[in-house]
Amino acid sequence: MPTITFEDEQIECETGKNLRDVLLDAGLSPHNGPTALSCHGLATCGTCAVEIEGEVAEPSRRERTRLNFPPHSSDSGLRLACQVAVTDDLTVRKYEGFWGQHTEDGSRSDRD
Repeated sequence: MPTITFEDEQIECETGKNLRDVLLDAGLSPHNGPTALSCHGLATCGTCAVEIEGEVAEPSRRERTRLNFPPHSSDSGLRLACQVAVTDDLTVRKYEGFWGQHTEDGSRSDRD
């Protein structure tokens, strides 16, 4: 079973599970804003953008499209948690900003 490390928590999940769903099921959120304002996994809002360390599939066309639209940038290295299938151990980081887009200063979100 893959293990996800997020905000000093470790969560085990079944291979192939959706990253966003795994985090939400564990009581953690990849969203900086209220989850109610998210697109609920359709890859249209971009509020679940995270940095991922570990092996994951290449972004889909839908994910690439959203990450190429402001405030995101395709060269940020972020991924949409709602579009990532967990197939290996991952370390996930969320950054500041409503969309988690403030990676340039390296500040992590502190949403305890």
